[in-house]
Amino acid sequence: MSEPGVRNKAGLRLGGLDQRLRGLARGIADFCLPPICIFCRTSTDHHGVLCAACWRQIDFIAPPLCDRLGIPLPYDSGGITVSAAALANPPAYDRARAVARYDGLVRDLIHRLKYGDRQEGIAMFGRWLAQAGFELISYAVFFFHKTLYRWRLWTRRFNQSAILAEAMSRVCRVEADAFVLRRARPTRSQIGLTIEQRKRNVAGAFQVSKRAKLKITDRKIILVDDVITTGATVEACARTLTRAGAARVDVVVLARVTDTMTIAP
Repeated sequence: MSEPGVRNKAGLRLGGLDQRLRGLARGIADFCLPPICIFCRTSTDHHGVLCAACWRQIDFIAPPLCDRLGIPLPYDSGGITVSAAALANPPAYDRARAVARYDGLVRDLIHRLKYGDRQEGIAMFGRWLAQAGFELISYAVFFFHKTLYRWRLWTRRFNQSAILAEAMSRVCRVEADAFVLRRARPTRSQIGLTIEQRKRNVAGAFQVSKRAKLKITDRKIILVDDVITTGATVEACARTLTRAGAARVDVVVLARVTDTMTIAP
């Protein structure tokens, strides 16, 4: 009876020592490379976060929301509400949620990630995405992301949507799959295109392989992306996944344009 207790106490002692060593290592690392804000580079308490001044510049999207589009509503009706925009033009996906409005500092952070390979805020973005999509995560089976065509992936060297999906999956402990949805053909950049041009640009641009169809049939999945502007790309992805047999497709993004009449770059 005594031996298990001895082993348990030893394990606790070793565990406490391990924690102290990790704390010491973090302290040395913070001394050599002090934590700074990922945007303005001022001093912070932790690595990979924003300072208080930059945090206050983010226009986080919070309830009341349109249940389908995830856009903010002017008042709380006391129940589930669908906006006039969603009723007039229902999206191909089931529900969307976004962390913040796509403007100001959030737009700059996304541009730094997307075009500058600035990934120091990835862990924070993963936490934001998990919080924004908490309603959807309870029944989600897989996370997917918007894929890049081979040439664009080669020139950019990484897929920011895949990185965000992986970061969110680590927080939520739900599998992220990078090989189900793929680009069937190259497309023009969506920047500068009208809403109708964007829809035509990505129509039929995505595919699901026969092998992947078996994996997603009757499954509920979440599509992760960096930003929704008009929604043309995520809707094209959602249609492809639904036609391939997915039971449901929801969308979680870092930011979205809340005024769909404005096409943001």
